[in-house]
Amino acid sequence: MLVVGVGTMGRGIAQACAAAGIRVRLCDVDRATAERGLQGVLETLDRLVARGKLDAAERAAIAARIELASDLESGAADADACIEAVPERIELKLETFARLDRVARPDALLATNTSSLSVTEIAAATSRPDRVVGTHFFNPVPVMELLEVVRGLRTDEATVERAVALGRRLGKTPIVVRDFPGFATSRLGVVLGAEAIRMLEQGVASAEDIDRAMELGYRHPMGPLRLTDLVGLDVRLAILEHLHRELGEAFRPPALLRQMVRAGKLGRKSGEGFYRY
Repeated sequence: MLVVGVGTMGRGIAQACAAAGIRVRLCDVDRATAERGLQGVLETLDRLVARGKLDAAERAAIAARIELASDLESGAADADACIEAVPERIELKLETFARLDRVARPDALLATNTSSLSVTEIAAATSRPDRVVGTHFFNPVPVMELLEVVRGLRTDEATVERAVALGRRLGKTPIVVRDFPGFATSRLGVVLGAEAIRMLEQGVASAEDIDRAMELGYRHPMGPLRLTDLVGLDVRLAILEHLHRELGEAFRPPALLRQMVRAGKLGRKSGEGFYRY
């Protein structure tokens, strides 16, 4: 297994795969970035050991299954699956898949972790669009049960079945959706999050009470504003902008969201969003 892109999602995917007994190679734009990503995985494993959720032997076994690839070519050379988790920019994903197409095995599964971009468009950057599929994981990957498998226009049934089987091996519950802007989860999730931001903007209630309403009234494990902080305000803004272009006014980003992103209030990763961390 090759994981391309070792940010938050790439690290989580690598950890989940290694925990399921799969050998994983990590690749990023440069060696230093990949090394930081691997260190992030090891630190997460150490925290699990400290909290008693993983024993030392399990930690060592998981860590031993993860290694760095010197470059994309060597990482993909004998991988039976390549999962892309680079930032959510279409030009970057197209470039990544064009390179994977040149170096990956002909029978390799090529998967994108996009949360909203067109799998069909990404697949068109390759000479094998039938073997390209969306595998939309959720953060934190080792914990979240859902895997959204996205069928592109030219994705064949065998590729979908392989992606579903991989998800089940990782202990996930896969759902299969058609390639349509926002798929199922992002489309619903960002609408709820955007409306919560508008309510805060209009002074309907505090952030805490808006979140509490959904947690206690609808049994959501996390309110929409706290979830936006976890995902990243910049990530949510990018998804809304894409869906606004594709689907119309229902997805217009709230002015407050734009202002907060411009101010650098991106959520947990910056230390402040709708809450302070």
